[in-house]
Amino acid sequence: MKTLLLLLGATAFCLCVFVAADQQADKSSPEEEEVLQLKKGNFNRALRKYKQLLVHFYAPLSGDGHRITVAFEGAAAELQGSEVKLAVVDVAKEKDLAKELNVTGLAAIKLYLSGDKYNPETCPVPQSSASILTWLKRRAGSAADLIADLSQSEASEELTVVGFFQVKTHLFNCPASHMFYNAAVDLPDVNFAVTQNNEVITKYGLTHDVVLLLKKSKLIQAYKMTPQTSKEMLIVFITVYQMDPATEYTGQTATQILASPVLNHALLFVNKSSAAFKEIHSAFNGAAEAFRLKILFVWVNVDEPRNGRLMEYFRVRDFEAPLVRLVNLTDHVTYHLPSDTLDVQTITTFCRTYLEGEAKPKMQSEPMPEGWDKTPVKELVGMTLEKVGFNPNKTVFVLFYLPYSTKSHALFPLWEELAEALKAREDVVVARIDASANDINMSIQGGYPALCLFPALYAERVVVYTGTRKVKDLVKFLDKEMAKAKKDRVKVNYSPSNINITAVLGSVCDYVCVCVCLLAAFKKKKEEFYLYVKNKLVSFASPGG
Repeated sequence: MKTLLLLLGATAFCLCVFVAADQQADKSSPEEEEVLQLKKGNFNRALRKYKQLLVHFYAPLSGDGHRITVAFEGAAAELQGSEVKLAVVDVAKEKDLAKELNVTGLAAIKLYLSGDKYNPETCPVPQSSASILTWLKRRAGSAADLIADLSQSEASEELTVVGFFQVKTHLFNCPASHMFYNAAVDLPDVNFAVTQNNEVITKYGLTHDVVLLLKKSKLIQAYKMTPQTSKEMLIVFITVYQMDPATEYTGQTATQILASPVLNHALLFVNKSSAAFKEIHSAFNGAAEAFRLKILFVWVNVDEPRNGRLMEYFRVRDFEAPLVRLVNLTDHVTYHLPSDTLDVQTITTFCRTYLEGEAKPKMQSEPMPEGWDKTPVKELVGMTLEKVGFNPNKTVFVLFYLPYSTKSHALFPLWEELAEALKAREDVVVARIDASANDINMSIQGGYPALCLFPALYAERVVVYTGTRKVKDLVKFLDKEMAKAKKDRVKVNYSPSNINITAVLGSVCDYVCVCVCLLAAFKKKKEEFYLYVKNKLVSFASPGG
């Protein structure tokens, strides 16, 4: 009887737990929220419940994640009581669900209609909650919804895309208007309008079946539609001319730039606060006009800390600015404009050469030249720079030059003289490297040409020479740095086998001391690390250490 009572009690307890859990689940059900939190367990239920389910598949650390979340929350508040429900799925946690639904992008937004799980419509990545509302409205409407009075649109500071079509019967029967409207659905962040007012078209001296880009009553550009015009061609035209000829890379424009259908990008890295900025920007902007549908022109302020990652990706240091790089976002091959002069003609010629396939790509390292180490001045490339420069038994003096720079060429005779003066010293190497054709993965303050000394050390130390550019002064600087390096140099007068490991780690106290020393050593400068640790280990291993 006692056993039976225990079983009944346990059963009752389990039932209470299940009921409480079920009630708790109901209270915390994501479907009570304005934006649903979906996962594999409740996704199908949400599909069945809502006629239109707009789902944002996001990765928590993605760049667009926060902005889209804010946009979703704003749109959800506006859509309360409608047949559209907004939801989110964390693809980092719901990998199986994302795979099942064939979601691959980090900011994919899908609209599921009438419970159809495998044929959703793709929503463009929104800039704001208004973008979401506009997209939902446009996809459910028609070209007739865009007919508008242009008196306010023409004066707007925002770009307005205006379509004017020859319609014999009804706007619904016009193929060009249908294509125009489909482009409007895909570009919810852009203002679209349709006019059938002949006075408007006459004002701009154009005919029917044309798309106008208007801003502040000014015609930015016109596009004549033909039977061969596709929606994709129209979208390329609008998205390109929606931007300035040369657009600054910022947090607000980054998405627009990276989403552009133009995959060739010309990047100007420039200091916005420099005295030459206005002249350089004007030249870059002027050159952009001739390549609007072929190359996207973007300029990057190297004085802006938030642009650090972009500069790191292209291996550009702030002191190297101004410079121009060209890159294709498909193959990511980078091209460097080989000139100190950044005027309209130089930039235009470079872009034309690139489009014709004649530009020379910038590589991580040039091929190693034959006999590179047989001449008085050694010819280094990316793959040999660190190996030669950080040789612990040689002091290496390197000229970092730009082949198109007159200042660099002026130093070539001096470098030959220096090599001749030091030819009898076997512990010294004089070399040079083309800094424009090889990636230089080290910090060198100041612009090019640069004279850098690599002392003979068991550490990676680079000393930039800023003194008078004469052979005697260069040699004096070299001798001074070599004497300093000799004091800092690690003298290996023992082998690892001579270290008494028992003495070092023979007790817990010794072990802790070594660990403390290692931690302390990590806080030292990089070039002192090896020396510091070795000396401490030797002191522990020696008698009385």
